[in-house]
Amino acid sequence: MDEDPTLTVRSVRDVVAEARSGVAEPQRVLAALTALKTVREQLAAWEPELIAAARAGGTSWTALAPALGVASRQAAERRFLRLRPSDGGESTGEARVDAERDRRAGDRAVAEWARRNSAILRQLAGQAGALDGLNAKARESAERLNAVLGEDDVTGLLAPLADLRAHLPREHTGFAERLGEIGMHTEQVRRSAVDDRRDRHSSR
Repeated sequence: MDEDPTLTVRSVRDVVAEARSGVAEPQRVLAALTALKTVREQLAAWEPELIAAARAGGTSWTALAPALGVASRQAAERRFLRLRPSDGGESTGEARVDAERDRRAGDRAVAEWARRNSAILRQLAGQAGALDGLNAKARESAERLNAVLGEDDVTGLLAPLADLRAHLPREHTGFAERLGEIGMHTEQVRRSAVDDRRDRHSSR
């Protein structure tokens, strides 16, 4: 459970008053500094949670910027990316910003590729529904494909196609190979987009 920082701040304030009066004991000052560090860490952990809650509630980055003490929507988003815990093991805020921008660049490129190749993806999804001898996991993936097939955005087909390939029985090796080619293409597109973004960033 999070510690309530109110009492800690009051205690630190008392020590600050003592220090200003020249009567603070060294051990109390050290204890106050340790407590202050704990409070800073707690507040730092709360900030990205509140930003995420505001975004989930529909608050724009532009509206968040002044509340965060920054001048632009870009700076507000950058602050959030630097503060939030990492899902990929990045050790610094800047690394988290770069990792998120890499991911977005890759996602955009893959989405564009999928839309350009929508006919192929829809054909494969339709064929998946007619496959025989599927186990439970493969059948679940095929059903997901069938559900997404009716949607306008074909990018939703990529994940269930990849999942289906992982569970296809041996008698469908040829179809699995075709799905594997799709996976290779999308991974190449993603890597190229990330490399291009990094090259542009390093040349600035």
